[in-house]
Amino acid sequence: MADLTAIKEHMDVIGADGVHLGTVDKVEGDRIKLTRADSGSHSDHHHYISAGLVAEVEGDKVRLSANAANAALLEEEQGGEALADKRP
Repeated sequence: MADLTAIKEHMDVIGADGVHLGTVDKVEGDRIKLTRADSGSHSDHHHYISAGLVAEVEGDKVRLSANAANAALLEEEQGGEALADKRP
């Protein structure tokens, strides 16, 4: 896992494929809290990415080990439940 202390507010979160997934709001525990604007149809609350998906922090970007589309399926709600489990 990458050094979470290097992750700062407003950094871009990108997949291994270079596609933008979100923007860091802040780090909470072992998860990255994304800004509400990056929560798509759930813009009334934040989504989270497990820090275990972070491959590296480079400049102003947090690069994930998964492609953006796959990482989006692994996004979590505040309570830790997977978004994919809530989709119809």
